[in-house]
Amino acid sequence: MAPQTKAVPRHVAIIMDGNGRWARARGLPRIKGHEKGADAVRACVEACGELKIEFLTLYAFSAENWQRPKGEVFALMRLLERFLKEKTPELLEKNVRLQAIGRLTDLPPGCQEQLHTSIEQTAGNDGLTLILALSYGGRLEIIDGIKSLLRAVELGHIDKAMIDVEMFSKHLYTRYYPDPDLLIRTSGEMRLSNFLLWQLSYTEMYVTPKLWPDFGKADLMEAVKDFGSRQRRYGAVSSR
Repeated sequence: MAPQTKAVPRHVAIIMDGNGRWARARGLPRIKGHEKGADAVRACVEACGELKIEFLTLYAFSAENWQRPKGEVFALMRLLERFLKEKTPELLEKNVRLQAIGRLTDLPPGCQEQLHTSIEQTAGNDGLTLILALSYGGRLEIIDGIKSLLRAVELGHIDKAMIDVEMFSKHLYTRYYPDPDLLIRTSGEMRLSNFLLWQLSYTEMYVTPKLWPDFGKADLMEAVKDFGSRQRRYGAVSSR
């Protein structure tokens, strides 16, 4: 693949980190950080819409997050359900299509129902596609992809000799979306945290020390500007 430079990424993924630290620094319960983080989501959705970015994937709740205190998990699920219910009209107004990836059946019934409703209501939108990663883990996704491939082989739908990178990608949660061009991580941490491990192979990374609740439209614009200054080589030799 030839080197190329693009001013605006087609697909942006974000690891939204720092809600707990934001709340702790202000002497507030952790859930207040998550609530404030919901405002940052809105700002980023607006920015992506203005920039004509096609896909935005947010790491909203990892498979490992189920290990947090039960009270916090319960509050997060209630926040998710309320967020979906309250923001769906706004998504419709802004022509945003909602999607989700992960082990969605792990979510509480109320969240599953509201998620399904919001996805159905926004299905006809053709602007930004907002993808929420919920009960998501990169390693789990790869395991589920392997199982899906094995079922396809057992049923005779494909021959094992046909399995390659492209074929495997079609059995992942993200099979309907392009790989991210830009990954943004807030809070300054330098790790992937089990997020989109397969899909991020050639993704440009942008790390900011800002905590997620403080991340706004101008910050996303700055990340995209930085992306536009880079040359993506995909293993080829630089032309610079």
